Amino acid sequence: MPDTAKSRAATLAHLRSAGFAKGDPIPLPLTMASIFHAPGDATGFDQYGRFSNPTWHAVEHALGHLEDAQCVAFPSGMAAISAAFFAIVKSGDRVLLPSDGYHTTRALAERFLKPFGVGYDVRPTASMLDGSFAGYRAVFVESPSNPRLDICDIIAVAKAVHAQGGVLIVDNTTMTPFGQRPLDLGADIVVSADTKAINGHSDVLFGHVASRDADIVARVKDWRETAGGIPGPFEAWLVHRGLETLEVRFDRMCSSAETIARRLKGHRAVSGLRFPGLEGDASHNLARAQMERFGFLISFELASEEQAEAFIDGCPLIEAATSFGGVHTSAERRSKRGDAVPPGFVRLAIGCEPVEELWQAIETSLDRVTS
Repeated sequence: MPDTAKSRAATLAHLRSAGFAKGDPIPLPLTMASIFHAPGDATGFDQYGRFSNPTWHAVEHALGHLEDAQCVAFPSGMAAISAAFFAIVKSGDRVLLPSDGYHTTRALAERFLKPFGVGYDVRPTASMLDGSFAGYRAVFVESPSNPRLDICDIIAVAKAVHAQGGVLIVDNTTMTPFGQRPLDLGADIVVSADTKAINGHSDVLFGHVASRDADIVARVKDWRETAGGIPGPFEAWLVHRGLETLEVRFDRMCSSAETIARRLKGHRAVSGLRFPGLEGDASHNLARAQMERFGFLISFELASEEQAEAFIDGCPLIEAATSFGGVHTSAERRSKRGDAVPPGFVRLAIGCEPVEELWQAIETSLDRVTS
């Protein structure tokens, strides 16, 4: 981890202490309030729960510390993605989306942006630079893509999009600010489903938008306040607590994923293995250049739907779940979610279990379904 990332990790849990008075609680207090005392001109103070909340401020401050940017919190990752679009596009605009990324982003474009007069096109993540960016108000990329883990050159895409007057949005959910820093690579906006690794305990929905462009941040905040897509203070409090252990959890998950991916590569039941950290992976060289870690997601194929389901259900250290990024290792057969993948395609999300015990459980389950 670069020294700047270590510095952010070291100071993250101490951000609030600069303003402490004697007797102040060191953990973040939870402010459950919809109204605040606001006599006279209350500009600059909390007034109403749809406008602001002290617990939001704290989690946005912590996220901003990691992103080195202004952050706006939302009640889910899709709420953050929606805000990024609705804050910057208008009728007559056109957007470009990944054809192989999270399917709900495409559903948002089809069901809501399109009827409002915003057109969209799709392009594979790995081929994002193969076409023109002319005519697009916004280009949205997800790198690595979910679930196949393809990667695009964010620096090159940002330069090409900006040359055509567009805005680049990067979904950084799978990597977090400790694994990849899209704003440093030229992106205008980062969106993240903090439901995943940032919170890390699979007990809250949350998301954020980050940008270093003050006008974009103002528009996103205006959208949140006007549309009412606000996070709850308790959810914000949970995410703040999760953030304090993110670096430790993410390091464990990424390190374990590197070990397990190498061992999966040699297993007779596994084909089509994808993990950016593997030297032979199609994305490896680019991943080394633009990612600070290789992440904790691994994808591979088993021979059939039945084998995939049996592998997942038969491993005591894997939870069959559609999300990822928690302390539990989880897996899912992604074709049942509508992804264009083979029936036996498995997305494996490595958690925080001890790696040797986790690998033994995975190997045993794989051996059992292929014996």
